Amino acid sequence: MLPSLAFALIAAAGLAGGQAFAGDLAAGKSKAEAVCQVCHGLDGQATMAMAANLSGQQKEYIVAQLEAYRQGKRRHEQMNIIAKMLNDDDIENLAEWYSSIKITIEMPN
Repeated sequence: MLPSLAFALIAAAGLAGGQAFAGDLAAGKSKAEAVCQVCHGLDGQATMAMAANLSGQQKEYIVAQLEAYRQGKRRHEQMNIIAKMLNDDDIENLAEWYSSIKITIEMPN
């Protein structure tokens, strides 16, 4: 019973808006270059003070946030407009791109 509960929780997290699949890195990079890099950087490191860093974020989190912006459940004037222009494949591909960027963390002394 416990393994099926764990599977259900994982499936719910990964399939929030539909069936999860591996995004296309090249398509994600291309969409990031066209739509996201001005604020979030192609490398996922924000170029504007109030924009989020996306590199290293978990794929499921990026998908969930873009879907929330697209549906108006999360409000940000610019992101709501941009997210409405993205289809499911775009979101999956962008999430694949930004989540695939490796980051390193340095703790303060």
